[in-house]
Amino acid sequence: MDLNSDLGESFGPWSMGDDAAMLEVVTSANIACGGHASDPDTMFATLRLAAERGVVIGAHPGYADPLGFGRRVIPMEPAEITRMVAAQVGALQGVAALAGAKVSYVKAHGALANLAADRRDVADAIAAAVKALPGNLAILAISGTELEVAGRAAGLPTYCEIFADRAYLPNGRLVPRSRADAMVHGAKAAADRLIGFLDSGRMPVVGADPIPLAAQSICVHGDSPDAVAMAREIRMRLQAAGVVLAPFQQ
Repeated sequence: MDLNSDLGESFGPWSMGDDAAMLEVVTSANIACGGHASDPDTMFATLRLAAERGVVIGAHPGYADPLGFGRRVIPMEPAEITRMVAAQVGALQGVAALAGAKVSYVKAHGALANLAADRRDVADAIAAAVKALPGNLAILAISGTELEVAGRAAGLPTYCEIFADRAYLPNGRLVPRSRADAMVHGAKAAADRLIGFLDSGRMPVVGADPIPLAAQSICVHGDSPDAVAMAREIRMRLQAAGVVLAPFQQ
């Protein structure tokens, strides 16, 4: 099982998360590439840290909305989304060349990922950008979504993730962050839920029976105050349960 986190989300003098500590725990890193967050220097520093630690690197493109942290839908035509994703991932690939690192996959961020979960045209737009870029990039998609389907339809290596720190709706989508029950709080609660999921293949949801989901990766968001502690607890508990932690994309 892979353990991933969204990193490199600082911008200029504004700092977000403890990337250095998180990169000691995770096996894959989704690095922001100038849309919802980051800048060339932040990209370079995060890429260097990830490469030095042997962490597999993914690009994390999102709506170009740093004030909203990419969590607001910006109305765009599918072709515009394709160009936006290509520009952001290409930027990270360019900085990676300077940093001696390699970008291996793409994971959409925030509102873009949530929209692509339900809208096939948006999912196809993201997949088209990934397919057009060099590097034989893979897609990491939220499990059970249109982006997962679109990635496979485009002939791209496509993997699924579940979230350690987010609650689920009965349809398999994430509980909106506007709701009080959107987050799973506490490292033990998150780890307990994941162990139960790995034993049963079913994810607890709000207001209904657990649902089946497929997963090759687990995400711990890097922007919460207890993110590193949660990731460490999850890693420890998974290994204690006999789970081998390794990147989904070698």
